[in-house]
Amino acid sequence: MSVNESNLEEGAQGLCLYKDTSYLFHRPHVISWSYSGTHGNLLTAAKQLADSEIQLIKAIEGSRKSQRKLVKGTMSTTTKAVTGKKSARVSNARPSAALIAAKRDAAQRKVLQGKKSNNIFIQDIYQKAIDAMNMVRKDTGLVFDRRMAEHLCLWDKAYPECPERFTKVLEKCEQYGLVDRCKFIESRSANEDELLLKHTQEQIDFLKATDRCTDAEKLEKLSSKYDAIYIHPSTYRLSLLAAGSTINLVESICKGDVQNGMAIIRPPGHHAMKAEYCGYCFFNNVAIATQTLLEKNLASKILIVDWDVHHGQATQQMFYNDPRVVYFSIHRYEHGKFWPNLRESNYDYVGDGPGEGYNFNVPLNKTGMTNADYLAIFQQVLLPMAYEFCPDHVIVSAGFDSAVGDEKGEMEVTPACYAHLLSSLLSLAGGKVAVVLEGGYCLKSLAEGAALTLRALLGDPCPMLRSLDPPCASIRETILNIIYIHKPYWNCYQYQETYSINSTTNNEEENNNRHLPTVIYKGDETKPDFYETRNCYPVQSPELLQEIDRKLNFLIQFTNLTKAPNRVCVVYDPRMLKHINVPDDSHPEKPERISNIYTKHEEYGLLKRCHVLQGRVATEEELLLAHSKDHIDIIKKTADTKLRDLVKQASDLNSVYLHPETWTSACVSAGSLLQVVDSVLNSESQSGVAIVRPPGHHAEEDAPCGFCIFNNITIAARYAVQYHNLKRVLIVDWDIHHGNGTQSILEQDPTILYISVHRYDNAGFFPNSKKANYTVVGSGPGEGFNVNIPWNKKGMGDAEYIAAFQQIVMPIAYQYNPELVLVSAGFDACNGDPLGGCKVSPEMYGHLTHWLSSLANGRVILSLEGGYNINSISYAMTMCTKALLGDPPAVLDAGQAPCTSAINTINNVLKTHKQFWPNLAFQMSLPKEKVLPRIKPSQKHSEESLRVEGGAGHKSECKIAFEEIESEKLDFNLSFDKHNLNTVTDEEILKLQNEVENMKIRSLKTVGRNTEMIGDIPGSTTGAQEETGTCFSARGFKECINPTEKKDVQNSKDSRAGTSDGAGSSREGQSEESSLASAVPTTNLFDYLSDNLQALVDGEMFAVVPLRECPHLNTVRDVPPSGIDVRSPCTECNSAAENWICLQCYTVHCARSVNQHAVTHSQVAEHPMTLSFSDLSVWCYGCEAYIDNPRLYAARNAAHRSKFNQDLPWTYSDPALVMDTH
Repeated sequence: MSVNESNLEEGAQGLCLYKDTSYLFHRPHVISWSYSGTHGNLLTAAKQLADSEIQLIKAIEGSRKSQRKLVKGTMSTTTKAVTGKKSARVSNARPSAALIAAKRDAAQRKVLQGKKSNNIFIQDIYQKAIDAMNMVRKDTGLVFDRRMAEHLCLWDKAYPECPERFTKVLEKCEQYGLVDRCKFIESRSANEDELLLKHTQEQIDFLKATDRCTDAEKLEKLSSKYDAIYIHPSTYRLSLLAAGSTINLVESICKGDVQNGMAIIRPPGHHAMKAEYCGYCFFNNVAIATQTLLEKNLASKILIVDWDVHHGQATQQMFYNDPRVVYFSIHRYEHGKFWPNLRESNYDYVGDGPGEGYNFNVPLNKTGMTNADYLAIFQQVLLPMAYEFCPDHVIVSAGFDSAVGDEKGEMEVTPACYAHLLSSLLSLAGGKVAVVLEGGYCLKSLAEGAALTLRALLGDPCPMLRSLDPPCASIRETILNIIYIHKPYWNCYQYQETYSINSTTNNEEENNNRHLPTVIYKGDETKPDFYETRNCYPVQSPELLQEIDRKLNFLIQFTNLTKAPNRVCVVYDPRMLKHINVPDDSHPEKPERISNIYTKHEEYGLLKRCHVLQGRVATEEELLLAHSKDHIDIIKKTADTKLRDLVKQASDLNSVYLHPETWTSACVSAGSLLQVVDSVLNSESQSGVAIVRPPGHHAEEDAPCGFCIFNNITIAARYAVQYHNLKRVLIVDWDIHHGNGTQSILEQDPTILYISVHRYDNAGFFPNSKKANYTVVGSGPGEGFNVNIPWNKKGMGDAEYIAAFQQIVMPIAYQYNPELVLVSAGFDACNGDPLGGCKVSPEMYGHLTHWLSSLANGRVILSLEGGYNINSISYAMTMCTKALLGDPPAVLDAGQAPCTSAINTINNVLKTHKQFWPNLAFQMSLPKEKVLPRIKPSQKHSEESLRVEGGAGHKSECKIAFEEIESEKLDFNLSFDKHNLNTVTDEEILKLQNEVENMKIRSLKTVGRNTEMIGDIPGSTTGAQEETGTCFSARGFKECINPTEKKDVQNSKDSRAGTSDGAGSSREGQSEESSLASAVPTTNLFDYLSDNLQALVDGEMFAVVPLRECPHLNTVRDVPPSGIDVRSPCTECNSAAENWICLQCYTVHCARSVNQHAVTHSQVAEHPMTLSFSDLSVWCYGCEAYIDNPRLYAARNAAHRSKFNQDLPWTYSDPALVMDTH
């Protein structure tokens, strides 16, 4: 029964029914208990719980009739009012007229608003786990057709998109024995109706007309009309074959014929647009297949992950408005300088209309990106969103041109990394994942990467990666930009604090922790009439090719592709059932915990799929790995102690009971786990599950604690290090209680990393120790190797655990790179647990297990800890074993969001551990305000870009950042493309004329002085080599607050183009400016722009609109009687290169490009307003903006007199447009 929890108080107002009430601890959270306090509190709580159980059973019996009525109510869409027998007194009473009117009003409102359903829906909290019984891993599908090798370039034998891309991949897959393990999917040609789902009839007919044409000269000429394609006599037929084969694959997956699959096909497809061939692509295989699934209702939500190094702009365009499809692309961009050079490939293109927020671009703005950078993208951006979106199907546009050695990508992703990327996607959509080959041009890394990807689809363990470098600064900037732009659309991006761009702080750390999103575009979208068809690709030198070959051979040689003959081993021993609490048979840690888990495994048919081990007794030598001799001796003596004496002995312990069989059971519990460790580390089994009790993680070195006698997991970790010579073991403890014993024993051990996710409640939850807080990180050589993730409230569920794992556990685990993963698998955070009080679903544990299984070459071992709802732990541990067996995890609920308390905990952990783990590098503050413009419709697609005869024109380079602050007097719209100033048309010039016709320039001297190069913006981050770009928005000119990289200017007549540090760095700029002012008469702005049109077209002229108002103007003080000397050096370093003067204390400081003393002064003295000696502009650090107000005239005029020996004209009666030419 689904009941609104806000209407429930523990044990009071609500009644929840669940499928099975035959066991003692089956209620999820109607009554929850925590064992806090010291000795014996848990036993008292258990007794109280038993008493409450009797009351609850009576309540259930007494409410059966009413429940039947409620259930019956769900069978209809409406619920009739239940009429009862009224008393005579009530029936004879006449309501007042006012009451009747009020009721009539209420009835009318109810009709208008719609009747609220009173249906109560019955929902079994174990239903998904029950359904998962039949979710057994199916075959992996594989589709290819050897005819696809026929497509080749007739006129250039060295063309990168060659048949060997196809044949080498197949050869490698066959070499690894992968092809024979797959279920073959028949290839077929797509029909015309399928193509028309995403392409025009003209595009189809044009390619069809080339079929079997043998005139190479004609084919080359036709090919030259499109960007980066060649047409072969077989191209049409093979393009149909590629599209049709992809459709067959995804339909086979969605219909359940296969679990997942791979399409090894060519030509590729993700660049093929609706009406234009592009980038080796003719028909968009993935887009057509996606639309087919939607049209046939085989899927309603599809995630496309495109990790090809080139942006799949066509796929983006085809689903830009569609909320059913999330398109996620990771591609080399370099601010638009890398092909396909599109503005729309940047991160701020997020979709449009109903599809807004469903388009993700991850632009890589430098080469050399590594495994760590790609994993960070998945962990920080992709997976959180994917789990919130919860797709029905996942399709990967799998290009391997970001792999080591690829001449196009120039990235450093190792072939093995693709298996890890794919593995993280296999837990989505019930495992329904299709991989479709796109690009990849280094044949060796392409073949290896594709083969390891297919191997991951087949369920083989991910090969261990080499040690990860920290994510680079560029990817951190990109990821933060993406989180900022997508935060309004998704609940999962909550781990960055916010700041106001209008606020200032003197805290240097806080300032350094602020990230300002920017959009930089340096590309060129102009299209020539004809494209090169030969020698139009990068060529690597023989020396470089030799080095690449050596590196790849090394990577391949040391990639461990071994797998054990047994996928999972399981251990269970009935001797562990003998440890019981005789005085209190209602104690929650009871034998049925493991017997029912074992029975559930048998019921699900898992035992026959696993290697079942016999338990054994741990030796005293093995116990000494974690415990003192005294502790072992005390427990050993219990075997010969009378029961009544043991009861008395246990009363002095912390939540522990003893029995004459405790010694044997505890030794078997520890020894059985060691059996699993040996089986896995001796390569007999790939992974393992230990169904053991008593649990262990509370047991201290010298004392039992919290139901635990010996610390099984710590013994196992030390055993792996000492007897199997491992150097790095990871323990993940997801029991709801902190493993205080594990932490204490391993506190100074750097060979074992301990990560615990537990309920803490500010030390109010067992074991009630402040050492369970996030501030405890280990000590001595073990510092940084203890990670606590403490929940401070009850009720944590799937969303919180997804967040903890993706933000903390997996990033740290990947950087640590363990050789073995041990899980303290307590299930008392699961739904219905009487002690945990949390709401993690049983199926969630399957997802956690799946994620961890990508580590350590799949060597993952789960050891049972706590969990006291018999049904919950039985289902939960069964889900974990199924995940280890490769069965797809059950689909989680969509749209879940972590609570605020969990977010605070996660952020505290990240802040604490970023000093130890460099990949926790994404906790910078983001602006509260909207600082980026909304993309104009005209900018969203590039298919209709202007064609320019004679090839590419000048490239424009603009770095754009916007505030949502509108210039008070310059509220006009310029609709020409802000990022393509080099393609100004006659119509745009006419529009510009109409806009500025009435704007007069009173004196060209003013223009001349104001057109000096802006120089270094003191609030920027890029120094004097940057300039202010032109900024427009739909609402008119907005303030441009971030400068961009400066472009070299070719016009030798303008001496200012040669300066690198602003106009103020050269006196020559003064004389030239004066000469220019005297040579040209006063005119209006349109004439001036017309005279300088070439500078505008070349990107050498930019418009900056300063703010008219500023809250910090009152800090400006009067100019000193001595005036201002623009030749004054910096007060601190005596530099005269480029300086600014503070308008509050009138001290002079150098620009950021020199020694950034101006910035330092503003922070230390809290003086926000400063004036540039270079161009006499005024910058406000508080607003991070240029300011132009009459209040500043006195200071600017004093500087103008010093620089030009004349007064600055008064221009404030007209809007001030400051032109920057350089």
